[in-house]
Order: sequence, then C-alpha cells, then structure tokens
Amino acid sequence: MSRIAVVPGSFDPVTLGHLDVIGRAANIFDELHVLVVHNPGKSALLPIAQRVSLIQDSIADAKLGDNILVTSWSVGLLVDYCTDVGASVLVKGIRSQVDVAYETPMAIVNRNLAGVETIFMLPDPAHAHVSSSLVRQVASLGGDVAPYVPDAVAAFLQKDRG
Repeated sequence: MSRIAVVPGSFDPVTLGHLDVIGRAANIFDELHVLVVHNPGKSALLPIAQRVSLIQDSIADAKLGDNILVTSWSVGLLVDYCTDVGASVLVKGIRSQVDVAYETPMAIVNRNLAGVETIFMLPDPAHAHVSSSLVRQVASLGGDVAPYVPDAVAAFLQKDRG
C-alpha cells in the first residue's frame, strides 16, 4: 500500500523554505501531492495556474524526485481532496509558535472530519524566517528576492517588474 501525503499551501510564491519541506517530505512518502489552494484571507500576487507552473519548474530544477504531483484545489474541504487521492497525511511547514497556534486547530478538525493526520515539519533554519508574504513585500518594493526563492520564481518576478 502506498503512503500518500499532501503538502497544501497558497505558495504565492513558492519559497526555498517550501522546497525544503517538499523535498524532505518526498523522501518520506511514496507519493506527494503539492496542492495549491486559495486562501481567502490573503490577497494573491500570482494566479493559481502560475503558482502551479512555478512550483513544477522549481521542483524539476531542484531534482526533488519523480514522486511529486503539483496540482490545485479550489472547491470543498482539503480533507475531501485527501480522500479523493487516498492521502492519509497532511505535511505542514512550521516556522514558529505562531504557525503552530494557527495550524493546530485545523489539524484537529482534519483528523476529526476524515481521519487525516497532520505532520508538522520544521524548515531548514536558513529559510525559517522567510514567508511568501515577506517575499511579496520585498518584490513589490523592488528588492532582490533571489536569496529566498527558487531561480524560476526570482526570474519570473524580475521579468514581471520589467
């Protein structure tokens, strides 16, 4: 039986911290779904299709493995997606206690709703301070985001600025 996990997120844009968690999770599970979801509490910089494409390019460039599927989900509960694909685990990157406090209630509800467990994974300390929100802010003000994002994302954001 395959062990299937899902790494959900807005990935707006994907960061090196995200890739770190994705790569390590891909080494643990037989099949890993990187799931781009819409977060209604955030104003998006990139359309979902662009995020999926940038994640695919970044995973290929980093040679993270061929057991990773990148897709999106916009209708229904996250656990509905998990049930549809046979995933029993969600993997969430955690940078600080703030993330733990935010993610814990969702982890409990996801387990109660569908028996889907959540694993919290700490990022490499070199990337623990980076968030997509920070990258968006730095990029919007003309700063260099290359140290925080995969090359495909840095090139896209640079091109987008003109």
